[in-house]
Amino acid sequence: MEKIFKVGYARVNVNPPMGIDVTGYYKVRKADGILDDLEAVAVAYQMGEKKIIMMTIDNCGMKKEVINMLKEKITERTGVPAEAIFIQLTHTHTGPRVLPEPQDQIQADYKVFLTSRVVDVAQFALEDLKPAKMGIGKGVAKNIAFIRRYKMKDGTTKTNPGVNNPDIVGPIGELDDSVRVVRFDREGGETVVVANFANHPDCVGGNKISADWPGFVRRFVEKAIDNTKCICLNGAQGDVNHVNVHPTKGDFNDMFNDFDGCSRGYGHARHVGRVIAGAVMQVYDKVEYLPVDDIKYSLEMVNVFANKGKPEDMPLAHKYAELHLAGRDDEIPFKAMMLTTVVAEAMRMVALENEPDTIELPVGTIAIGNVAFIGIPGEPFNAVGRGIAEAEGWDMIISTCDTNGAQGYFPMQDSYDEGGYEARTSRFKAGSAEQLIKEGKEILGRLKKQ
Repeated sequence: MEKIFKVGYARVNVNPPMGIDVTGYYKVRKADGILDDLEAVAVAYQMGEKKIIMMTIDNCGMKKEVINMLKEKITERTGVPAEAIFIQLTHTHTGPRVLPEPQDQIQADYKVFLTSRVVDVAQFALEDLKPAKMGIGKGVAKNIAFIRRYKMKDGTTKTNPGVNNPDIVGPIGELDDSVRVVRFDREGGETVVVANFANHPDCVGGNKISADWPGFVRRFVEKAIDNTKCICLNGAQGDVNHVNVHPTKGDFNDMFNDFDGCSRGYGHARHVGRVIAGAVMQVYDKVEYLPVDDIKYSLEMVNVFANKGKPEDMPLAHKYAELHLAGRDDEIPFKAMMLTTVVAEAMRMVALENEPDTIELPVGTIAIGNVAFIGIPGEPFNAVGRGIAEAEGWDMIISTCDTNGAQGYFPMQDSYDEGGYEARTSRFKAGSAEQLIKEGKEILGRLKKQ
């Protein structure tokens, strides 16, 4: 009996109540308005008896315990095994905090609401399954993503050193500004577009809820192309954001310099979304159609070493962590991005002090024909995505951040020697990113042979 490849799509609103904690910075923010909707978006794939659910949720970061709970609930409702459920967080910095153990009633109520909506959208996508064919293409989105780590004139390395800082020598790293596009043409239903780009959704700032540029990408693609639905997967964005430190002409339109030296603005999130949507349209009509003779999935564990603090550094780490938690950041002798860095570094050391020496990373993969998706449970540097993309035998490989949980940054080894926010705050020892590249390629190799 011939197996028919099918694709389904669904989307639901997951806006939180006002007053909930907004996550994304090391400062207290309470939601006091909504600029645009947060959403959970699901794409379901079926071939024969095999089913896969791919989902994004507009949220900055949830621990793997929360994601595992969501998967368990989806499995209970749909029968799709947890290993075949791929949940990616878009990483918007204007979304609500969701913890394994809520800290107040607002968080507890929202967690219940979010769970019900996530389960619903998975079911709706499965109910929407229709025969489909698949095409792929790659566009480019220029001048909206920038390596955010810079070498300074004094020899130091700084993350987000500030717009027009005269001490900047140049960026450290190579940028991947490609937009990977997977198009599913469905019989009797809208075309489903998967758009993948790597960049921090931190354009907006403030206390108002927003999906940032991933939400704009979804809306602009659907507005520009009739009978189309879109899901936006964020990529390997750990060392990449939207801040152009040397703006010229109209680059600074709709932006302001925020508390941490980063330029932000809601209008700029709109601009980033438009450029990415434009890259989708560069290739939409000229995708290369590929056969889908099978769909596959896997969930494998990669173990890396924890980046624990040195014993001699722990007293100061505890002091800074206690001051921060008491709301007394003004007593910590740093400002702007350096204050964020030392606070995050202290919180990392305190959190890991009594934890095991190794950390388990759930790496999820999906194969739709000869197109592979690999989900990393944190924020890999751009080079991690480029490295994994070198795995042999695939027509396209799409890496995604904050998948199966959000466990922090995966900087490249040389970043630990250079310094900067990401390496100083990473929960993982130097070499973990390189290990992810190596084992990621091996996982994709095993998936191909299934």
